[in-house]
Amino acid sequence: MTNAQLDQFDRKILSLLQTDGRLTNNDLSERVNLSPSQCSRRRQRLEEDGLIRGYRAVLDRERLGFPLVSVVSVTLATHNRDNARRFAELLARLPEVQEAHALTGEMDYVLKIVTPDLKSLADFVNGVLLPHESVQHVKTAIVLETLKETGALPL
Repeated sequence: MTNAQLDQFDRKILSLLQTDGRLTNNDLSERVNLSPSQCSRRRQRLEEDGLIRGYRAVLDRERLGFPLVSVVSVTLATHNRDNARRFAELLARLPEVQEAHALTGEMDYVLKIVTPDLKSLADFVNGVLLPHESVQHVKTAIVLETLKETGALPL
């Protein structure tokens, strides 16, 4: 299903669910002016088509002991598929890595990292990233303030 195949009801359902994934079909029906059964069928189709990939709780990272957010830029030692694969495998094993993006330009990757404190960040960079065979250079920036953080799409 493409964006063009979504009607106003599908968009409204998606918008509501990305704000609150716990909404029931009755809740949705009241907000989009469709019957609960129609909302249920549409939700199921949106899930089956992969437009809704899952539901999850959004946790408070600070209250759970991860107040420090850092943005880490990584340059690989060599640019080949095997090295990129090894780096991707490393990232998959690291729960501190919240996001990882391959880039064009000067740096190869940018990572969003959460840690309990500065020492944990230093241990992560110096003990995990820098010693890895695929990594040549790491540059770290600590986030002073988060002005906006959302996973919501502009539907």
